[in-house]
Amino acid sequence: MKGLIIKGIGGFYYVMTQEGEVVEAKGRGIFKKDKITLLVGDEVEIQMTDRDGAKGVINSIFPRKNQFARPPISNVDMFIVVFAAKNPRPNYSVIDKFLINSQLNGIEPVICINKKDLVSERDIDAIRDIYGKIYRTVAVSARTGEGTDDLRAMIKGRRAALAGPSGAGKSSIINLLHPKADMETGEVSRKTMRGRHTTRHVEIFPLAGGGMLFDTPGFTSFDLPDIDEDRLKYYYPEFAEFNDLCRYDDCRHLKEPDCAVLAAVAGGRINNRRYEAYVSNYEELKRRKRY
Repeated sequence: MKGLIIKGIGGFYYVMTQEGEVVEAKGRGIFKKDKITLLVGDEVEIQMTDRDGAKGVINSIFPRKNQFARPPISNVDMFIVVFAAKNPRPNYSVIDKFLINSQLNGIEPVICINKKDLVSERDIDAIRDIYGKIYRTVAVSARTGEGTDDLRAMIKGRRAALAGPSGAGKSSIINLLHPKADMETGEVSRKTMRGRHTTRHVEIFPLAGGGMLFDTPGFTSFDLPDIDEDRLKYYYPEFAEFNDLCRYDDCRHLKEPDCAVLAAVAGGRINNRRYEAYVSNYEELKRRKRY
């Protein structure tokens, strides 16, 4: 019987079958022997061990699309990249790290601007202008609930996880989308303007209206992947139509003459803040290479 691991506690795994029943199961000893860790999000084959169909054993794991160590989950279809419109202010180079890692892992990113109640619609439009032509974007208020129906519609049919810097309001959004999650929220420190980590354990919930949501706000940071800095341009989708139009084939889009990307930035076809984030991440990769 095929099922989905929705929770794991103390060596026991709770598997939702295709009929919607939840079975308590343990993994076969072969997983420990082969040093394979079962993850929330794993699609597995289970065998019942009692007549009531309430307990079973996990025999095998189906191939994973992706997997992560922190938090320990697998088979994510969508990253909802959450950041606050204000308190704390958006850090666009950090947001880009989430987007780049989404692309590397074959995961669709959705931009979620939280705390829209703290800023004007003009401020929201300015942020939409950075990402809206490239990624699906939604603005919400975890305090008032505004925009959460739009976010729910985006998640329909997907297995989504929230990602983004601490203090962005991920736990509050999870509670709005699935009130039974009842996650502890972390207020933003007035001194540091950062949030406290509030992760406890990992679980995946089915949402009313379709789709599933990992209840962990644990994706609070991503490092840039281990790539050459000159490859970074390929992780900025809006650069694609200009990459081959520069004078030099190996153009880095920094200060080179006749650079089509720089011309697109100057002409407003590529958002300047997005370009500045590219330069910041390029320099970070370059510094890392030195050491």
